[in-house]
Amino acid sequence: MEIHDKLDELSEALESARAVPMSASCMVNRADLLAGLDDVRRQLPADLKRADALLADAEAVIATAHRQGDEIIAGAHDEKMRLVADTEVLAQAEREAGRIIAGAEAEADRMQREIDDYIDAKLANFELVLTKTLEAVARGRDKIAGRRAVEELSGIDLPDFDEGQQGAEGETRP
Repeated sequence: MEIHDKLDELSEALESARAVPMSASCMVNRADLLAGLDDVRRQLPADLKRADALLADAEAVIATAHRQGDEIIAGAHDEKMRLVADTEVLAQAEREAGRIIAGAEAEADRMQREIDDYIDAKLANFELVLTKTLEAVARGRDKIAGRRAVEELSGIDLPDFDEGQQGAEGETRP
């Protein structure tokens, strides 16, 4: 089960929990909720490893693009040097080298933008997962705090107003 599904399941459990009368608290099965949170905790390291792997893959793609660009530039330079003998050939070689360099730089820029967009999308997704996890944890803690407040208030001894009260002359009034 993916972490998103588990978080949705935990949210649903909290939303569908029986409400405690006259309170913002609800009653949930503690063992089920804790088991769900443990599942989320176990899945987070795997998602973090996947994000690290994506970053490493992106860096490898960038390195390959730079290497290919350097090879194209080196090839263009070699070609230019071979054609130096003839002025017309030299002029043509310089134009071609410029075109190849511009093409390689444009390709490297395009690849860099694609890689950045891909990484940004993955990081945004990961950020969303973390945000949902933090919100679920905060809601859980808020519910626990609310339950504790209700328990503390339920332990206060209040005077019993049902018994008769005595008047000023010592007589009992109903």
